[in-house]
Amino acid sequence: MFTGIVDHVGRIAAMQPGNGGCAIETAWPPQSLAIGGSVACSGVCLTVTGIEPLGADGCRFTADISEETLARTTARHWRPGARLNLERALRLGDELGGHMVLGHVDGVAEITGRLPDGDSQRFRFAAPAALRRFIAPKGSVTLDGVSLTVNEVTEDGFGVNMVPHTLARTCFGDLAPGAQVNIEVDALARYVARLLDT
Repeated sequence: MFTGIVDHVGRIAAMQPGNGGCAIETAWPPQSLAIGGSVACSGVCLTVTGIEPLGADGCRFTADISEETLARTTARHWRPGARLNLERALRLGDELGGHMVLGHVDGVAEITGRLPDGDSQRFRFAAPAALRRFIAPKGSVTLDGVSLTVNEVTEDGFGVNMVPHTLARTCFGDLAPGAQVNIEVDALARYVARLLDT
């Protein structure tokens, strides 16, 4: 489980299309990761399969990527050199600063607008039709692993406001309209909807 509070922005060092795996470089010390541990990579929960120290520059870790993940997320577009929002799994006693995030991506949303709003930036997203019912004003949503509050909801999407800290500490500072991001709806909304459907 994660909180949607990004620890670090890492970089893809390699992709191995044959077995679906990837290698990611990070400033984290190697001892802060464990084989079999979970890391949210731009919202995608991946299992660490290998760790290689990089001296004072942190470490490189490897992870497998399933066909299901490639089909449902932006991982199918990941290339060496691309930056990813990273968060290590929540540990007992850690602060829950965002909201409960599972790292189970529901689909892909597209940025349809980005405008200045004071010191912040207001982003608009087009959401997949099947996910729109789970997105509510002032509710939570996870985009590329970042916990965000929904400002408004429209017929085909929603908007969020990103403060300067979020733009500086995540990959969102680099993104423009047309970019695709991983979306995970609030788990509570998903379970409530499931109960109402029965």
